[in-house]
Amino acid sequence: MTHHPQLDQLAGKLFHVFSRTEYALKAAGYNNGDGAAEANWRNFALAVEEIIANPTTQELQDAIGFFLSVPPKKQVIVGGVIQWEVSEPGTNSQADKLLIYVRRVRNNLFHGGKFNGHWFAPERSEPLLRHSLTILTACVEFVPAVREAYHG
Repeated sequence: MTHHPQLDQLAGKLFHVFSRTEYALKAAGYNNGDGAAEANWRNFALAVEEIIANPTTQELQDAIGFFLSVPPKKQVIVGGVIQWEVSEPGTNSQADKLLIYVRRVRNNLFHGGKFNGHWFAPERSEPLLRHSLTILTACVEFVPAVREAYHG
């Protein structure tokens, strides 16, 4: 079995950043209101539309371009067999689409789609993880209340 310590490190960082981001969204008012404490990613996406439309760094521009040209696939089961499916989110917001893709990367990783003791397609996993981190970080930093909750 081939070890990929860089992927292990990126995956750990994504879990860390993603968890803090979800907390920050809920704490900053990007939540679904009373009841279950859930982040409202759609409202957050609308708040970060500007940074996605006009990336402030080459790194963010590259991450957006990567996700829009080769988005993460969705894991499905067809006839009892695990497969990967291209599934474009049904949204009219580019920021919402990108944040759905970032959540898909997290879900694929967390729910065993990318890792079962060894990395599937490590050459694809690395940019998915790296670009997810870039997009999440830029979006968090763009909204003052979210940035404050994230760092506070």
